[in-house]
Amino acid sequence: MGKKSRVKTQKSGSGASAVVSPKEMMNLISELLQKCSSAAPPAGKEWEEYILIRGLVEKIRKKQKGMSIVFDGSREDYFPDLMSWAQENGASCDSFTVADFGPEGYGLRATRDIKAEELFLWIPRKMQMTVESAQNSVLGPLYGQDRILQAMGNVTLALHLLCERANPASSWLPYIHSLPQEYDTPLYYQQEDVQLLLGTQAVQDVLIQVNRHTTTHSKLPLKDSFTFDDYRWAVSSVMTRQNQIPTEDGSRVTLALIPLWDMCNHTNGLITTGYNLEDDRCECVALQDYKENEQIYIFYGTRSNAEFVIHNGFFFQDNAHDRVKIKLGVSKSERLYAMKAEVLARAGIPASCIFALHCSEPPISAQLLAFLRVFCMTEEELKDYLLGDRVINKIFTLGNSEFPVSWDNEIKLWTFLETRAALLLKTYKTTSEEDQSMLEKPDLSLHSRLAIQLRLAEKQILEKASASGRAKRLHFQKKQEEGALLPRYEESDIALLENTDSDAKLPIILRKLEEVEEGQEIPMEEHSPFLNGEKALYGMKFWRVLCLVKTLVSR
Repeated sequence: MGKKSRVKTQKSGSGASAVVSPKEMMNLISELLQKCSSAAPPAGKEWEEYILIRGLVEKIRKKQKGMSIVFDGSREDYFPDLMSWAQENGASCDSFTVADFGPEGYGLRATRDIKAEELFLWIPRKMQMTVESAQNSVLGPLYGQDRILQAMGNVTLALHLLCERANPASSWLPYIHSLPQEYDTPLYYQQEDVQLLLGTQAVQDVLIQVNRHTTTHSKLPLKDSFTFDDYRWAVSSVMTRQNQIPTEDGSRVTLALIPLWDMCNHTNGLITTGYNLEDDRCECVALQDYKENEQIYIFYGTRSNAEFVIHNGFFFQDNAHDRVKIKLGVSKSERLYAMKAEVLARAGIPASCIFALHCSEPPISAQLLAFLRVFCMTEEELKDYLLGDRVINKIFTLGNSEFPVSWDNEIKLWTFLETRAALLLKTYKTTSEEDQSMLEKPDLSLHSRLAIQLRLAEKQILEKASASGRAKRLHFQKKQEEGALLPRYEESDIALLENTDSDAKLPIILRKLEEVEEGQEIPMEEHSPFLNGEKALYGMKFWRVLCLVKTLVSR
């Protein structure tokens, strides 16, 4: 099982590089490490640093050419072994097979009719590669003393994958053989492909990804077969496939690679995968009815196309959850900064934050609406939310579009949104029409196409946000001119917020805060319901505390 004889290390023959002295290689690696470990470049200098780092990486890759582990044959040659291995280890394999779906790549094809919500796939823990299995492997001693590995489960998984790939006796070889030999993440982009993203809101995350994954540990239990291309492959394998599962005792979550299940492609829907602690296995129920020979899809989570492109290597055309990140903050030099920061703090919102503009209507979330209302408040309005009657009640209505602070405040915030989106659109070097024309070129490379699709999607969201801001501004200007009375809230309306249909009546602190604080990393994987549940639990505790405070104050 596994065609173990097919693994080889290319060290000679066509394409192999000349012998490189260890000293020469270490000098290059030391230079790269120093560059990646230095302080972040000043604003506007990120691209220059990327060029320097990429130049060093290409020099290293050139000298390491022909040294990586490769497997003979095509990827699909190993799928029968994958299915046999899965069946031998207690996975379910009787409802599907692995098939090629053209532009979507490989996926799972139903071999019988499957009903919606029917359990059709389960993968036992012993098949999964996890941070825990890494600790029990040859990587264990290094993990025990290395704080980076202990803190970064994704890096641990990548190195675990490399170590097992180099081990001809590894029990995971049938899975490792079935993985792609290359990926479409930005780590595989040419420089001109990355350059197409300059000016976009996503480019910073792309550059961070490249810088973060250009250096790694020098004490790996690997002999001669560890190259940058090996590490790039392992990082991309983990990035496109990692998921959160509970640890064996269920006390916390850990990262895992889940064989076979990770062959499923994405579509819109709901998360239908969970973890059965009693049977100690990952389980997946059908998202919808599937007829025999149809492709079986799962929902990866509410990811933006920037996250799909950067972390998964594809663009999802009909993404109902697409959004663009936008950084906003109250200037500390502003005279009313302290008052605004205090009102925002009472609402659980930072004074400086990364928010999102959505492709749907309304383009802003309840959190962003609340922030913009405070951002545009006058001194008198701020006092009313800090010292006025029923201040706690008012704080809870900040994110509810039904209860404006004032007509003037609404006009200001929607004018700000309209103007800000329009200004962001001016930072792009091409227009939407030009991007559309470029996408029609038949000779466009896949990676260039992904970059342009992402760039165009960002512009379309910003265009919608600007148009929405203008429409809202005109609406509230009319209300003000007509002398309309501000809506008054009743006690039963308190803490109800408006956002999308799915969470239209939830307290602000119970919502998933897609807007993250500056410096906080956006989770790369949202398949697992466990972390989301953990956030909701924290929100519920916070909600109870606020309700208790409200009750005490009202007494």
